Amino acid sequence: MTGFKVVFFTFGFLFSVPNCALHLLGSLEICMPLSFLKRAPRKLLCVQPWIDLRSQSFMDLKVLVSSLNDFASLSLAESWDNVGLLVEPSPPHVVNTLFLTNDLTEEVMTEALQKRADLILSYHPPIFKPLKRITWQTWKERLVIQALENRVGIYSPHTAYDAASHGVNTWLAKGLGACSTAPLHSSASSNYPTRGCYRVEFSSCSTENLETVLSRLRDMPGVSLIATHPARVDGEEHMRVSLNCTQHALLQVGALLSQNTPLYENTEIISLQKPLLHDTGMGRLCTLKEPVAVQVLIERVKSHLRLPHVRLALGAGKSLESVVKAVAVCAGSGSSVLQGTEADLYLTGEMSHHDVLDAVAKGITVILCEHSNSERGFLLELQQLLATHLENKIQVIVSEKDRDPLQVA
Repeated sequence: MTGFKVVFFTFGFLFSVPNCALHLLGSLEICMPLSFLKRAPRKLLCVQPWIDLRSQSFMDLKVLVSSLNDFASLSLAESWDNVGLLVEPSPPHVVNTLFLTNDLTEEVMTEALQKRADLILSYHPPIFKPLKRITWQTWKERLVIQALENRVGIYSPHTAYDAASHGVNTWLAKGLGACSTAPLHSSASSNYPTRGCYRVEFSSCSTENLETVLSRLRDMPGVSLIATHPARVDGEEHMRVSLNCTQHALLQVGALLSQNTPLYENTEIISLQKPLLHDTGMGRLCTLKEPVAVQVLIERVKSHLRLPHVRLALGAGKSLESVVKAVAVCAGSGSSVLQGTEADLYLTGEMSHHDVLDAVAKGITVILCEHSNSERGFLLELQQLLATHLENKIQVIVSEKDRDPLQVA
């Protein structure tokens, strides 16, 4: 069998393959058939100068994703959103380089591969609508193919980062100057001590009938935390029953109780609300410590976002010298989040033509800076936040090719 020989001398070399490295010290010979070279991917044949692997840190993908979820819980994301790990190479997958981008385009994917990214964190999910096939026909399908062929994962946080107290909207509000902030729409806690979204309470003076009802309730899916305690109703001794149930189970509970008229007539149904989270939710209402003119805010926003220009719609009866005290902020597309909010000025990436007209008619000034321009600058802050959160175990880099698709010609 014809073979070839690679000799590593005592100064050492690093023979690198995807997600693993072989550090060879001393003199070593590797023999293999020449035909192997024709079949081997080029990245397998990369021989680099020796690197002390003790100075390199890695994280298993599953561990990293868990840590990212701890940084900003995916439960904060909107129900319509597609967040979390969207593309996963076959395990085990080790991550050395985490690559941050606002939008994962084909140009950005090429950059990520050139920089040997192991996981791409794309703020906007590149997979949003379900894909019916994975071919080379559309650019989003090609992104998935390239990611899998090169063993690169894709993770998207999107609206989870919008809602987080240390997320995109909090960063955007910093461009206004000193101010106090509160979410426009607060997020509710995903962890709640009770199960079910309804509490049902009723009482009965008949122990025999009650035991039959309780037995059937305990067998119902979606019914939990059944409790009983004595109570006096209209001067009579009763047994009070309290239970939690899901919306689906509520229909079955109601149907069961309706078979017993005395029980049904004194039944109470309470809708359970989860507690709101502090400083967490969609959008921000910012109250400036020092009121300033519209023109001053425009310059602050342009400086914060590093933009040469923004789009402006002055509120009815307002001018560039009009004083602004309250600013409603929403990164990205803010129409639905900002709608109905009382403020002197709206700051967002984009709004529909008619929503801008509605705001202006109410005397509210609107600043638009294009969708992704209101988000992208957060990546530099995110880079530092994640480096600290991940204890500098991996390299975190920001795309240099990512940019808003719209330009002023």
